This record gives sequence, structure tokens and C-alpha cells, in this order.
Amino acid sequence: MYKLRPYQQEAVDNTIKYFQKKRDPALIVLPTGAGKSLVIAEMARIARGRVMVLAHVKELVEQNYLKYTSYGLEAGIFSASLGKKDWDQKAIFGSVQSVARAPEEFFQGFSLLVIDECHRVAEDGDTQYQEVIEQLRKNNPNICILGLTATPYRLGLGWIYEYSHTGELKTEQQRFFKQCLYELPLSYMIKNKFLTPPVKVDIPVTCYDFSELSDKNRMYTQSEVEELLKNQKRLTPLIVKNIIDITERFNRQGVMIFSASVKHAEEILSYLPEGEARLVVGDTEISERDEIVQEFKDKKFKYLVNVSVLTTGFDAPHVDVIAILRPTESNSLYQQIVGRGLRLEPGKTDCFILDYTGMGHDIYTPEISDKRPAKESVPVFVPCPKCGFENTFWGLTDYDGDIIEHYGRKCRGAEHDVATLKVTPCGYRFRYKLCHACGTENDVTARACEKCDATLIDADSKLKQAKLSKNAHVLTPDKITFEERLDKNSNPYLEVRYYDADAKYLSEAHFFSNQSSFKKFQINFLRSHLRRPELSTAMTTPQDVIKYQKLLRLPSFVIARKQDKFWKITEKVFAEEL
Repeated sequence: MYKLRPYQQEAVDNTIKYFQKKRDPALIVLPTGAGKSLVIAEMARIARGRVMVLAHVKELVEQNYLKYTSYGLEAGIFSASLGKKDWDQKAIFGSVQSVARAPEEFFQGFSLLVIDECHRVAEDGDTQYQEVIEQLRKNNPNICILGLTATPYRLGLGWIYEYSHTGELKTEQQRFFKQCLYELPLSYMIKNKFLTPPVKVDIPVTCYDFSELSDKNRMYTQSEVEELLKNQKRLTPLIVKNIIDITERFNRQGVMIFSASVKHAEEILSYLPEGEARLVVGDTEISERDEIVQEFKDKKFKYLVNVSVLTTGFDAPHVDVIAILRPTESNSLYQQIVGRGLRLEPGKTDCFILDYTGMGHDIYTPEISDKRPAKESVPVFVPCPKCGFENTFWGLTDYDGDIIEHYGRKCRGAEHDVATLKVTPCGYRFRYKLCHACGTENDVTARACEKCDATLIDADSKLKQAKLSKNAHVLTPDKITFEERLDKNSNPYLEVRYYDADAKYLSEAHFFSNQSSFKKFQINFLRSHLRRPELSTAMTTPQDVIKYQKLLRLPSFVIARKQDKFWKITEKVFAEEL
């Protein structure tokens, strides 16, 4: 009998504890090479009723089936592409396409459904996965549904589950999968020598520019990718030559090249050594694809070019170069592609990662759902002052790695009731927009109050209205200064000036003479200007503000309105509001 690795056993134990108390669909996140098929085999073995294991490609169906039966366990296959439609065994490994067309009698007696590559399950709609789930639930409303994936984040949708076992609320939107029961980072697998170390090679030649796609913050279309590649066609031969040079110079054994489209793949293939390269695309006949993949595994040729078909269910341990020439919509998908070259192989010491996309994905960086606000921003860890949860936000750090500023808006921590498994979000807001009607804290981009539904004016509308008004002025600040002044009664106050690039400025005054004026300063200035709003500050005098001015940030826009002969600052717009 097989023996699970400690992390595999923990994933199984967490799953058992969860389904003993709840029956909402849940998932496990394991990177490439972590042994998903072994976790699936153990779950299928210990399940009391029948088990169905679904996958979207025959390679995964067969892989999971073979792993299960290799331990002397009996199972069946229900997959037209594998030529089998078994019914009677306790564990059935099937392709979703075939199972969705199975008769109603087939779905009886199942207590557990396991979905491999579960990020493919749509949230709603009449899909084959939903058809299978509906049929299984019709026969057993209490069926346990467990998903496994390496890519739990999808651009355009976000996280595919709501709550993580680490205590983080990933999304407040409804998801089919409610909780992540266990997640293992790629770094753990590499550090513990379960995978080959990746070596990201600094590319001496140019890269494609896909920044236009990432700026859209949505799933990009194939035509958009094609258009960008068409405009950068001259770069492809230079990039392919660089791949060949590195492969030959360092005597690499197997090279996988990930291309953006069929046309792009065919162009790449034309520049590779004749007889040393093959191409696999979505339309490649299954028998031909199997033959090409097997010849690649047998090292009959060195370069395998593919278009979105070998990111899952593919195992060629000799691969020691991964060349990425296609845009990847998430960091987790990037890590999955990299994982194709990290399988262990005798004599293999590392795997070169050649990234020609310029998209800035990282092998070890955790996925952050918020859009990266600037190229220089990096993941930072920010504890919540309310619940203590350590959030991962985009932010800026100094040379010592200390946080200068972060762009987090709301704590992602949540309280998890051990007895009921109920999840209660923390809800603390680092930055917020106050409702003028009821005083409720709302997200800075909210257009309506979440409590009283009052209309909240968004930043774009503010700017548009101000620019159209004769009695309003919009300044784009380039610099901010702080000076202590004296009023006519010789009481000190703080003058803040915002200068634009032409040295024109707008100013505002803040007083500290009593508790009321100090509170106004905190609400009207300090709350929005602090680089790290969660930190308590002791700025009670103009001198304190001047002393700690490095902790304060500049707004993106300052709006002033004319009052008699003077301009009075009425609104400020910060980067996160845009």
C-alpha cells in the first residue's frame, strides 16, 4: 500500500473533517508534481459509498485511474476516448464529456464526486459539469463535491472559491466552491526537493510587449493577442534563435515552447531546427498528438511547441527548458506552465525558465487579486489592526524591505467557527469612503452606500464635473509641502501646499487648538493621506506632521472651488479611487 507525504495526508484529513460537518462544495489547491492523483486515490479508497472522479481530458482520466489501480484497488473507466464505459465498480474515473451523456441509472449510489482541474467548472449555465452535478444531486442531495486544481484564480472571474483554510476571505461574491481546505505553495515543493529547482534566465534579447493586455484587467480575446503579435512579428525569429542558443550551449535535453496561437506556433516552428521540433495544437488528431508526445518523451526530438493543450495532464520529466511566448492571465497559470519542467529526473539538476512575455509573473509570488497599481509595487504583508490577520497587498518597500506604503483597502481575514465551520468576515477597512447620509464606511470605488443605498459620487464623475465647471479647478500635484504658520492670535497652524509641475499651487490650513479641530484634521486629512492607514500616529501639532511627513502620501488630483476671490480645496482623489 502507498504512503502519503505529510502534506497529502493533511489535505486528506482536512477534507474528512470538513465533510463530516458540511456538504458545500470545497477544493484543494496543489501545484504541479504535488501528487494530486495520490490524494484522489486516497479519498476514493476511504469513501464509504461510490466515487466518481471527473476530468476534462483523457490523459488525466487515465493518469488518475492508473495511479488508483496501481495500489491493487479496483476501478472502472467511463470515457469514450479511452474506449471504456464501466458501470459497476466502486470508483469510476470518467471524462466529463462522456459522463454528461450517460443514462440516469448510471448516477446511482455515488457519495463523493472528485473534479480534477476544477477551475473549469463554470459558476452557472448549462455546462456539462453542471449537468453531471445535477444528476448526482438528484440521486443524492448530500453528495460531497471535492475539486482539485493548481490554478484557483482566473482573470475576469477572480478566485474560484470564497474562503481559505488560512483564514482569508478570497471573495464576498458567491462561488460554487465555498472553501479551500488545503493549499500547498510551489516553493514548498522545490524547497523540500519534491521538484527540480527552476532557474529564471535573464533574457539578453528583447521580449514581446503584452502590457496592453494586462492593463485591461479582464480575459483578453484571441484576436487581441493576434493583433499584438502581428505588430511585433520581427521579434519572433530573434526570440527563437535565443532559445536555440541557450539550449545548445547548455546541452539541454527537452524544450517546451508555449505559444499564443496556432499561427504564432507555426511561425515559431518554422525557425526551429528541421527534424528537431514538432507542434501540438487543439485541432491535432488525438492519435497523432499521442504519437508526438510519446516521441518527445522518448527524446526523438528536442523542441515541442504547443498552444494551450499541454498545460495540464502532461508528464515529461526530462524537460529542462520552459520557453514562455504567450501571455498568461494569472500568476497561478504561469506557475502551472513552469511546473511542466519541474518533474524530477535522474541527472537533471535544474530547469531553465525563459520568459519572453515581459508580464512580470513570478515563480514564487502569491496570487494577489487586486490589479498591480505600479511596476515597482511588490507583495507586502500587512497585519489587520482589528483581527490580526496578515493580509497580502500590493505595496512599496525600501531597500531594507520595510513597507513604505500599501494599496490594501479591506482586511481579508475572517473568523472561522470550529464547531459549525461558519465564516464571519472581519470587515476592517484600511481605506474607505464615508456615506454622507448615514456615515457608513464604503469601499473607495463604491457608487452606492452598502447600508442605506445613497448615491456616492465616484472619482471619475467628480473630476469630469470639476473640469467642466468654471468655478472649479483641478490640480495634478507633483509635490507637497508642510509649513507651520501663526494665525492673528499667534496660535500655530499647519499650511499644506500642493504644487503642480508648473509650480502653481493650492493650499489648505489645519488647526490643532482644540479636540474638535484635531478630530477634523484626522478625518479630513490624516485618514486619506497616511501611506499606512492602519498605523496609529501621534501627530497632534504642526511640528509632528512636519517631522513625520514621510509617512504621508500625495493625492493624484486636488479639486478646488472658488469662494469669493479665493480657491478652497473641497476634494482630493487618490490612486485607489481611479
